[in-house]
Amino acid sequence: MKALWQVSFRPIGKSKINDFNQNLFIDSIKSIDFDITFSLTQFDEPNVKNFIEQKNIKNFYTNISKKNLPENKKYSNKLMLDNALDQFIENDTFDYLIYSTADIIVPNNLFLKLSKIKDDNFCAFIFPNTHIINGVVKNNYWPHYGIDLIVFKISKEKAVKFRDIIKSYNQYDWGIIENFYFAVSEILNLKKFNLFKHCNVIKFDNDSKAFTEDRNWQINSWKENQKYFINFLKNNNLSLLYAHGSYYYLLLKIFNFKDLNFNLFLSYLIFYPYNISKKLINIIKKKIFKKND
Repeated sequence: MKALWQVSFRPIGKSKINDFNQNLFIDSIKSIDFDITFSLTQFDEPNVKNFIEQKNIKNFYTNISKKNLPENKKYSNKLMLDNALDQFIENDTFDYLIYSTADIIVPNNLFLKLSKIKDDNFCAFIFPNTHIINGVVKNNYWPHYGIDLIVFKISKEKAVKFRDIIKSYNQYDWGIIENFYFAVSEILNLKKFNLFKHCNVIKFDNDSKAFTEDRNWQINSWKENQKYFINFLKNNNLSLLYAHGSYYYLLLKIFNFKDLNFNLFLSYLIFYPYNISKKLINIIKKKIFKKND
């Protein structure tokens, strides 16, 4: 069996932290006994091609010049996906289409656990990640935002449908990634499996300061992509809560009793009371400040 792995790398040689994280990611992939080919789409990031060649990873390499993107845009997950789907369909030898970021350590038993799923077509993922912040490992039951590894096992027919339904969709820079993929899995009628109780994804924080990607940049990017995503949802008769409900809706959509273990149950238990309480406190604070003004 074979897997096509869609990923993109940050510039090599600009940040020691990001270089270290991306090296760990590659090494975790290479340690897996499985036939994996990278679908690599880059956007003028320096030194990536040499880095991949030195790591001796099979890959389809595509570079899209930033000049071909809208003004001030850095990259596009949608364009990465376009290339990956073309490669998946045209080669007709891949069993899995995988999306991930390049700042994780991939579990060595991933494909062993995927092979246990008997469905012909499905979507698998791991939530939550084990998050490492400033070298400190956070509890793996804490419900961190972000799903950084999503696996599609789909037939060629479903891959063609996948490609067709996203032709008019756009996405640039940061945000709306997992929301989009799970919305697509609904269109493709794919059963979802959370492998959390079997597999552990270790997630590192990127050195965002090296690329001037602060929280305001992320928020503005997310809001812009939300508009594209809402149009996609309307065109495919899907709930707008995928775009407006954030993780409150998303985690409900991917919930399955069969996936539960104690830590995942604890994660859900913490997520809703903790985050809803936090939001309510922030709303109350804003109202108090407005009155005082």
